[in-house]
Amino acid sequence: MTANRKELVLKALDGKEVERVPSGFWFHFLDDEIHADAFREPQLTEKLLAGEIKYIEDFQPDFVKIMTDGFFPYHNDLLRTAASPAELAVIEPLSDDDPWFTQQIEYARALTNRFGSEAATFYNIFCAATIFKFMREGEAAANEALLAKWLTEDGKAVKRAFDVISSDLARLAQRIIVEGGVTGIYFSLQNIIGAGIEQSVYEKLVAPGEKQVLAAAKEKSDYNILHICGYAGHRNDLTWYRDYDVKAVNWAAVVEGIPLEEGRKIFGERAVLGGFGNLADDILYRGSKAEIQAETHRLIKNAGKKGILLGADCTVPRDIDWQHLEWVREAAAVD
Repeated sequence: MTANRKELVLKALDGKEVERVPSGFWFHFLDDEIHADAFREPQLTEKLLAGEIKYIEDFQPDFVKIMTDGFFPYHNDLLRTAASPAELAVIEPLSDDDPWFTQQIEYARALTNRFGSEAATFYNIFCAATIFKFMREGEAAANEALLAKWLTEDGKAVKRAFDVISSDLARLAQRIIVEGGVTGIYFSLQNIIGAGIEQSVYEKLVAPGEKQVLAAAKEKSDYNILHICGYAGHRNDLTWYRDYDVKAVNWAAVVEGIPLEEGRKIFGERAVLGGFGNLADDILYRGSKAEIQAETHRLIKNAGKKGILLGADCTVPRDIDWQHLEWVREAAAVD
């Protein structure tokens, strides 16, 4: 293993020659990460932090995606209770001293103070649309359908609310980098699926806020990662994000059927992250050492060694055997 994992990862992100292709995988630490609220139950942050520290100390991953279990909710309950798009339109920005900022910065700093010189750290931030879907009661598909309906009924009101949330996300991104000490952000978003939501609608109503977050992050760090989320089989048109200004892109290569080498063509030869499926029936979770290492060799052979970071489509199961992740790293070291 390289003496400086952080330098290895930054070289890979810059598309430079590396002694081995780095890899990184992540999983949730709370039992119900979507509905957990660390702002109301601070002990959840203690559990989250303890899990992160154990993983980083024991496994020493090449890089760290800082998980934000418990920090998913935005600090305005209108996202939970609004019965119409018009009700959302009155959302106002949070104050600089709101716990939504300060608690997340404190959590990030607790990790970067300890590990920031050893490993690159990327703080997970969800886009406004994903936060909306997480905060509503009901199943994800129903929440997405509701969002699509509201965007078509009163897109101006939804955009106004999402622009406010995105402005706070942009402030959070900058403060997490500057005050929290992270290398960059890991910005998660996905296509909104529903009647009437074509790319043109998304670009007009949703994309401006997302691009604002990334532009703000880039002012403080060039090392930001875009995650086009394919969790639970959600399908995305990757081309919607072709012009999003990031250093690297992670998408669900297995779910979308678009391998790393093909995705690089879509994203202008930027660095790419991923390759492995993240589900319990995928090779990374269920495979033998020989199978996992053969898949590692195949991914590197097809995608090359420059501008590549091995990872998964999305979060891997909590109970994955960490030895499987080490087998990936071992195989990458001999390619």
